[in-house]
Amino acid sequence: MSPAAWKPRSLILQHEAATPPGLVTGWLAEQSAQVDTVRIDEVEPEVEPRDYDLIVSLGSEFAAFDDSIPFVQREVRLFREALDGDVPILGLCFGGQLLARVLGGRVFRSRQSEIGWLPVRTRDPELVSAGPWFQWHFDTFTPPPGATLVAETDVGPQAFVTGRSLGLQFHPEVTPEIMAQWVGVYPHELAAEGVDPQGLLEETRRRAAESRRTTWGLLDRFRDRIAVGQRRDRERAG
Repeated sequence: MSPAAWKPRSLILQHEAATPPGLVTGWLAEQSAQVDTVRIDEVEPEVEPRDYDLIVSLGSEFAAFDDSIPFVQREVRLFREALDGDVPILGLCFGGQLLARVLGGRVFRSRQSEIGWLPVRTRDPELVSAGPWFQWHFDTFTPPPGATLVAETDVGPQAFVTGRSLGLQFHPEVTPEIMAQWVGVYPHELAAEGVDPQGLLEETRRRAAESRRTTWGLLDRFRDRIAVGQRRDRERAG
């Protein structure tokens, strides 16, 4: 299958009302994707992961290592079934951490948070540019065994590839509208870290056009090189 012909049936896993898919929605629309969105924090998903061509897991205020949160184990099971069926996963922040965990990496509380528009050190700028990308997280992870580390900061990994899946620590989906929700819902987190919410809003608005371009580039390359490209290469190798 060529990337141009990819019209993925996509499952989006959302964990809170304030964490919608943002820019990912527009990109999927450009792929002529059929999209199902599940609030996995509210219900046990009655879906078969192998029926999908792509699973997108969004951010969460909860920790990917906290099994006292019911939806964490639900999502672990869903990820395992998807990976067993060779279904690509795109993990964003929480989703990237959970992907690392399911594949054998370790997720844990970081010694330092990252909140704001921050650059990353990239080993593959054609796939993941140096940014800046938007960060809002308190946990970090170790890359799973066999994964290719693509980007990192002093705090921890920022992007890794494993098979047909991509795990990210940052939030390529963020929009000014999402940022307005986040500073309204999670002001206590910003206050604890000494981060100015108005400054975040203003910078996000200022970067909106550039952010859309960099996100589209990342998602296009994820499609071409990883989700579709890896499968195409395997088929050619025969």
